[in-house]
Amino acid sequence: MNKKITFLVSVLALALLPMVWPDPYVLSVVASAGVFIIAAISLNLLLGFTGQLSLGHVAFFGLGAYTTSLMSLGFDVTLWGMTTPLVVTPKPVWLSFICGIAVAAVAGWLLGKLAFRVRGAYFVIVTISFAQVTRMVALNWVDLTEGPMALNSVPALTMWVPGQGVIDLVSKASTYWLVLGIGVLAYLLVAAIVHSRVGRAMIALRENETLARSVGIRVTHYLGIATIFAAGIAGAAGGLYAHTVRIIDPDVFMFMFTIMMVIMVIVGGKGTLAGPVIGGLLFGLLPEVLRGVVSPEIQWIIYGVLMIAVLVYMPKGVVPSAGNLLRRFSSKALKEQAPVIRRKTA
Repeated sequence: MNKKITFLVSVLALALLPMVWPDPYVLSVVASAGVFIIAAISLNLLLGFTGQLSLGHVAFFGLGAYTTSLMSLGFDVTLWGMTTPLVVTPKPVWLSFICGIAVAAVAGWLLGKLAFRVRGAYFVIVTISFAQVTRMVALNWVDLTEGPMALNSVPALTMWVPGQGVIDLVSKASTYWLVLGIGVLAYLLVAAIVHSRVGRAMIALRENETLARSVGIRVTHYLGIATIFAAGIAGAAGGLYAHTVRIIDPDVFMFMFTIMMVIMVIVGGKGTLAGPVIGGLLFGLLPEVLRGVVSPEIQWIIYGVLMIAVLVYMPKGVVPSAGNLLRRFSSKALKEQAPVIRRKTA
């Protein structure tokens, strides 16, 4: 019950931010961090709850971004063996957004079928290779993706408002609320998976795969489920990125984005629901807090030193360490109150 109350209060406080602090720059920075927090939540489903490190997770992010952009803008392309071009007219933005999620999820299923035949370093290499292949396709298939020239004027997502009809979500406040809403849905979806029978099987695989096999848990089946949902949520984050930035180029597949997601998960606390959120807020907003205060070189030094300090003094992450600290203070307070209670009852 306490966790539910904390969650509701946190969401309410975040929802009130545009009213309390309506600065467009602040809302833009927090919304941008929120997009990558959603991507980190998706990676946490793999890294935190199944123990599989995917360094190609940005591929799903980029596939979601490109798919929704192409579907909403429309395209025509001549595929191999075709004499007439395939023409796709512009589709409604929300339908395009759902298509981006679907394509990313299917890509996750295909990658899972291939990658989960191997483990350890081999799995990491397969995921990195997949991300590099998608980046090279986006860079070189100019007829479809425009290559380095980028896809421009990606339409914004829309919403129906009573009395106003359908409006474009282009203001900083509306973009912030959109990212927050989809972020909450992603968080609740991952929480539902983790607390289900499927989630318990995933955690069993993380703790001891051999033992999990011995009790009848189908390893590749549950790892495949985790990959599909993780890829779909990452695709949603990529779609949000496309419709808020409104210009997409092959840099959306940058390896640095995957590293950013991994840092958010590990620093916040992998295997915890709140870990990617806290880690994302900490390391997503820190560069903007330091901007204008110190030079860019010092910013990265502070960024690196803080990350090392967290990993050294909080090896399990910020959220588990904070939880342990709270429990320690609670137990200490109860021990101090126990003699007083005994004296009163005596």
